[in-house]
Amino acid sequence: MFGIRQGVLCLSAALLCSAAAAGDLVYTPINPSFGGSPLNSAHLLGTAAAQREATASDAEIDEMLGGGDEPGEDTGNADADLFVRQLQGRLLSALAGQVTDAIFGDNPQDNGVVTFGDTEVAFERTLDSIALTITDFTDGSITRIVVPQLVTND
Repeated sequence: MFGIRQGVLCLSAALLCSAAAAGDLVYTPINPSFGGSPLNSAHLLGTAAAQREATASDAEIDEMLGGGDEPGEDTGNADADLFVRQLQGRLLSALAGQVTDAIFGDNPQDNGVVTFGDTEVAFERTLDSIALTITDFTDGSITRIVVPQLVTND
């Protein structure tokens, strides 16, 4: 049996070991969007794509592109529709670049209008903000965006 001296030694050894093993709990994020390692992004994207289930909006896009699950179904228009959508995206991106350049470029303007097809983008710079008014003439919808402007005292 253990004596008092041996019991105290065992107890103190156990306390020392547990104190040495204890440490602060530190949370480290995995997602690079929240401060995690950027090397995790490809893995997380692949995992998300593998887990993704078809939704109603995906089905609508498939129908719009002419795709489907029926064997022998004609998907010849799918490539053309995809090309048109990508081209439209590139042209809208170029339009956004022109508006940005007119507002913030080398020769910034106080106001202006840029028209692209059935869409008109009007902008107006004030002392503390930039107001954008986007008008879609096909359905008459108007979107107004007000962006605060950084004011520095030079």
